[in-house]
Amino acid sequence: MPAAGPRSPVQLLVTSGSLLAVAGTLHQLVNHRRLRRPPAVPPTVTVPVSVLVPARDEAPRIAATITSLLGQRGVADLEVLVLDDGSTDGTAEVVAATAGADDRLRVLPGVPPPAGTLGKPHACAQLAAVARGEVLVFVDADVVLAPHAVAAAVAMLRAGDPLALLSPWPRQAVSGPLARLVQPLLAWSWLTTLPLRAAERSARPSMAVANGQFLVVEAAALARAGGWPAVGSAVLDDIALARAVRRAGGRTGVGDGSALATCRMYDSGRDLHAGYRKSLWAAFGSPVGAVGVAAALLVVYVLPPAAALTGSRVGAAGYLAGVAGRVLAARFTATTRWDAVAHPLSVVTTLGLLVSSWVGRVRGTLTWKGRRM
Repeated sequence: MPAAGPRSPVQLLVTSGSLLAVAGTLHQLVNHRRLRRPPAVPPTVTVPVSVLVPARDEAPRIAATITSLLGQRGVADLEVLVLDDGSTDGTAEVVAATAGADDRLRVLPGVPPPAGTLGKPHACAQLAAVARGEVLVFVDADVVLAPHAVAAAVAMLRAGDPLALLSPWPRQAVSGPLARLVQPLLAWSWLTTLPLRAAERSARPSMAVANGQFLVVEAAALARAGGWPAVGSAVLDDIALARAVRRAGGRTGVGDGSALATCRMYDSGRDLHAGYRKSLWAAFGSPVGAVGVAAALLVVYVLPPAAALTGSRVGAAGYLAGVAGRVLAARFTATTRWDAVAHPLSVVTTLGLLVSSWVGRVRGTLTWKGRRM
């Protein structure tokens, strides 16, 4: 039997990519076992809790958010503060009408951000400055919470090995084919690549993950970190805040919030493109970092399935590993598990958004809700 010839560089890349895809999915299995999860029946929270909502032109969706916040159970001392950040669509009026006579809620008029400060961190800073809670819960205006969500999130924050900041990762609602391709990668990415419990124990800012859609933080830890003003110029302000908390000596982590919160970030493919375009350039630190991550994703999750189409069994194994990883992460996105078969297309589409984001960054054309980024 003739000896097999040397493998080509492409074959070596296919093999390497497939092995890494398998390793990523196995690592995700470990993370799922170690992920912080909310108690089914959380204990009553007896300390003051402030739920803080930055809102700019959110009239069509914020009523559901406010209703869910005022319906929280298991929090003995709750205040809800909504900052109307220069809305022009009647957001404040919708909030007031939804709250009715409930005196736990106040609507605050926002002050425009100063030069060099972005809108959302400035809005969050204004909210934190007047909040009286010992625990601060930041909730985006497109997030709907389950009735026990705040109590469960505080329990996850403080139970066992307590954290200073916790992100209970919400379930992402999606609308349209572009969102079905792209949104599932949000949770899949950190579940696949980040060793969660090691990251919790580490003081390294680079190992911080956070999601500002639903963010729970000890007020004292936030103050020690310099608060939101310390990250006022950060495009990815949630991750920047988690890193600031770590630098100040606090520990941060991620929890399973898929049964606690649902977020519909975008109502259309056009909105999704605009949202990712404004911030995706900042995800990997530099153009070199972006190119490196893009190359790795192509080798691990696009090249093996492409090779599988030519009959490569190794490539097919890598493709199936990538699909399995997406299926494992499916609880965090309201899509069918069959969407996972398009995982290579999801990766390519996201890389296209990354290119678009960098083009906008270089040209200085990035905006969000009427403000330049």
